[in-house]
Amino acid sequence: MESATPSEPRLRALVEAGIALASELSLDGLLQRLTELAAELTGARYAALGVIDATGSRLERFVTHGVDDATRAAIGDLPQGRGILGALITDARPLRLHAIADDARSVGFPPNHPPMSAFLGVPVLLRGVAYGNLYLTEKEGGADFTDADQELVGLLATQAAVSIENARLYESATRWSRQLESLMEVSSAMARETSVDRLLELTAERLHDLLEARLVTVALPAGPEQVRIVAAAGEQADEVLGELLPLHESKTGRVFERRRSERVDSVLDDPEVDRVFTRRVDARAGLWVPLLVQDRPLGVISAYDKLSAPDARFTDEDIRLAETFATRAAVAVELSERVERDALRRVVAAQELERQRLARELHDETGQALTSILLGLKQLDGESPQAVAAVRELVVATLQDVRRLAVELRPKVLDDFGLLPALERLTQGFAEHTGISVDLEASALTERPPVEVETAIYRIVQESLTNVVKHAQAHSVSVVVTRSDGRIKAVIEDDGTGFEPETIGDGGIGLLGMRERIELLDGSLTVESSERSGTTVAVEVPVH
Repeated sequence: MESATPSEPRLRALVEAGIALASELSLDGLLQRLTELAAELTGARYAALGVIDATGSRLERFVTHGVDDATRAAIGDLPQGRGILGALITDARPLRLHAIADDARSVGFPPNHPPMSAFLGVPVLLRGVAYGNLYLTEKEGGADFTDADQELVGLLATQAAVSIENARLYESATRWSRQLESLMEVSSAMARETSVDRLLELTAERLHDLLEARLVTVALPAGPEQVRIVAAAGEQADEVLGELLPLHESKTGRVFERRRSERVDSVLDDPEVDRVFTRRVDARAGLWVPLLVQDRPLGVISAYDKLSAPDARFTDEDIRLAETFATRAAVAVELSERVERDALRRVVAAQELERQRLARELHDETGQALTSILLGLKQLDGESPQAVAAVRELVVATLQDVRRLAVELRPKVLDDFGLLPALERLTQGFAEHTGISVDLEASALTERPPVEVETAIYRIVQESLTNVVKHAQAHSVSVVVTRSDGRIKAVIEDDGTGFEPETIGDGGIGLLGMRERIELLDGSLTVESSERSGTTVAVEVPVH
């Protein structure tokens, strides 16, 4: 009987193998080298190493030696850890068999698998943690594996466990270093880059590399019912850029609404995933991470198919990494929105100042000049009465137009007396000029709100009345303005011919300008209309 103690040449080979393993820093390279060494030291025809996943219940990698590529392709999917292989996972102790088929736990081999009989399995353990198992079959000469083989492979497995841990630590350190460099690059770009699109492109590119994903996209809201892909990196990035996804019928939209990260291991099994989009990008798995600022959703980062994973699934660590980048991207988007809102606020304020100046000049200079002409015409009453009368009528009409234009530009009563008198003057003049009945109810405005709120409400009512004249063919209009619970609400409703808001879009009949004004004040604007029931414009603005 052969001694259980390995011979001196084999021990020397074991020491050399340990040195070779210690010098290998690539985990994939280390696992392959380990299977080759185990086969050489024991004289096995076939060797394999199964790496156990984080759950400790299945194999996440399976490295082989002795099986050529053609045979491996014919066998098909790699084993997941059932039968004899599963027994070593659940019971991490050496297992030696004369014939695999003799063990009751054996489930047989898949089609095209080479025949295997004698078996030696040894766990790869370090400090009680199982990294995987070494499997050896078909010892040369048809012999069984010996105690010495088991002892030798056990020593090799111990050395391998240390090397695997070191390789994993090295890969982790390298990965953390890449992540840190990418985060620093994005953070640095935020300080110097003025284009939010470029920042989001950089975020998508870096996440695509770090996640090893097939495709990474960044989507931002595009109206109340859709999100738009504004940045993409990876396969088909150019094709999906600019694509619109439904807010309520896509995973991207649902994650935006729920404001929490989600991972889907099989997109075919998730009813919320947009089937059309995932088929286009040929996705099997995905993760979605919202861009949040103070729990306010600004967009969504999506990633599809982890290319380095056999089943394309992402991990919890991938989600945490994407969330870190999403935090930076959210700050960039929020900063861009602030800059855009500030610029828009300045434009609106400048417009109102210019309107005020023009209204004052029309009223004070042009109006006074026309009044002087009227007074001068009185001196010509005796000369050509018909011509003088015609000129007088023209001047009077022009003076009325100038005064009306001055009021439309910036009513002086709004600055001097406030919103209620300005609305009374506006609706009264509208009714007289158009013949359309206007019912104004604004008695709740007992205190003057801030100037910007007064201006916004006045302009919304003014624009709505203008739309009634141009488009509605209405007979009457109702304007109700109320103030309660720190908010001012205005509802403008007509009985004319309405429209379908979906066919007009945000840019139709002044809606875009109205919405921009209200959003600057953190308010809301809704429009309800149909061809049979007229149009209702509702505005709500907080009063600070």
